[in-house]
Amino acid sequence: MDNLHTSTGLNIQNFAGSSEFSFIQQDITVPMDIAAERIYNLACPASPVHYQLDPVRTVKTSVLGTINVLEIARKYGSRILQASTSEVYGNPQVHPQPESYWGNVNPIGKRSCYDEGKRCAETLFYDYRRQFEVDIRVARIFNTYGPGMALQDGRVIGNFILQALSGEDITLYGDGSQTRCFCYVSDMVNGLMALMESDISQPVNLGNPVEISMGRLAEEIITLTDSSSAISYQPLPEDDPLRRKPNIALAESRLDWRPSVSLATGLAETIRYFKTLTEGE
Repeated sequence: MDNLHTSTGLNIQNFAGSSEFSFIQQDITVPMDIAAERIYNLACPASPVHYQLDPVRTVKTSVLGTINVLEIARKYGSRILQASTSEVYGNPQVHPQPESYWGNVNPIGKRSCYDEGKRCAETLFYDYRRQFEVDIRVARIFNTYGPGMALQDGRVIGNFILQALSGEDITLYGDGSQTRCFCYVSDMVNGLMALMESDISQPVNLGNPVEISMGRLAEEIITLTDSSSAISYQPLPEDDPLRRKPNIALAESRLDWRPSVSLATGLAETIRYFKTLTEGE
């Protein structure tokens, strides 16, 4: 189910003819009644460009939408997984971030529609567990990338690749020293599936703990694309976290999960994918 608010449906075309696949175009904020054994709730714009465009809609997706899917799980006894986010940690004062960290989030900033929306979604999951005994799983997803991303996704790896391929200046916010960790999409999917089939009901960090600065990432992408792009520095956006790194000890010990795709390999595959999209325009 998707309302195609931030996508075109291109990624599901290969499944359209399968008897094991069906697609419903609907906004998650609209109540629904679908019998299911497993529910993965990944609904919500995840890029600042998209979630800040209509912040009220973003909050509704995380709150009203989450209530709607939890009601399905309650009615049919479904197991349900919430795709939460590292943004629940805000601009962290603890590094790396373990699941026990409560976070440092601005509740009234430009990013709070997403950050606090996701935090409220976690609250709803645990209240439904306590009050109605719903079988829940919660994944705190750190930055994820790979083939399948939209051209105008708005997140850093896609932005850098597009700028490098076109020879435009690569936009760095701040001085480029802020760090992130990037998990390749296949690793993330494996982690989500492992969590769903586990017996862990507490939040679990899923991400690649290899930390890289934005300046270094820009240099890597310039090299991999053989680009002539220069780097342009812009002011750091409001509440943009300075460091972000998951502590994945829980996922390693309880799920036997850890990322296997290196950043160099993942970037090469993602660049190849973006080239096919841009060359086909």
